[in-house]
Amino acid sequence: MKRIIVLLVIVLGFSSCSEYQKVLKEKEVQPKYELSKKFYEKGIETGKSKYHRKAIRLFDQILPQYKGKPSGETVTYMNANAHYLIGDYFLSGYMFERFTKSYPNSEKVEEAFFKSAKSYYEVSPIYSKDQEDTNKALAKLQFYINTYPDGEFFETSNAMIQELSLKIEKKFYEISKQYHHTERYKAAIQSFDNFNLRFPGSKFREEAFFYKFESAYILAINSISSLVPERLAEAKVYYEDYIKYYGDSGSELSEQAKVYAKDIEERTNTQTEL
Repeated sequence: MKRIIVLLVIVLGFSSCSEYQKVLKEKEVQPKYELSKKFYEKGIETGKSKYHRKAIRLFDQILPQYKGKPSGETVTYMNANAHYLIGDYFLSGYMFERFTKSYPNSEKVEEAFFKSAKSYYEVSPIYSKDQEDTNKALAKLQFYINTYPDGEFFETSNAMIQELSLKIEKKFYEISKQYHHTERYKAAIQSFDNFNLRFPGSKFREEAFFYKFESAYILAINSISSLVPERLAEAKVYYEDYIKYYGDSGSELSEQAKVYAKDIEERTNTQTEL
């Protein structure tokens, strides 16, 4: 009995493959449409990407013939969603975007806007790499939120925006910190300044204020004697900025800032005496 069942499965599998290959070579569009839909639905039902991949091959053949026809909307949506479900996000993002432009009155348009945005979210790289796709995802997610304030995917979109925004912040913060760690202190001061202006509510805000102050302090004490007084005074201003917000934080940074400030005071007094 087991052998019979195995043989039946093999026969059915070959039969399915044979049907698929036959329809691929067909000139008629309707058989391709019916089989592509069958494979698409089988992929949804089973969660197996092999069915969606087969459906996509058929969609690619029939899409041009369905442009402007009533079934074109269905085929275009299924094709975009099949790419989305197999994780081909570069294409699904583009395809869902095209869908929203071609069928702006579709009942699937809200979902398409969201899935286009989420496709770019999925390909967003780690913070240290180029963030072009991250910025695209942010723009598309923000558009979705603005367009559908009561939408089905509103909360999910908000959460993704926060995650991606943090990634952008971290990238800019790490660039500034890199200037500091490579002893390019003037560039670090300017970069941390820009960071604080661009991300006033950042989780890295205390570190940005501290490292800006530390950059100014190290720059001052290592300057030629004629520049030291002016740069110490500038560093003191940055310390006051830092301490205004984080003087009572009790963090290691605030304690270190106080050490630097004491040294600035001592050096300033020595300069005055001279």
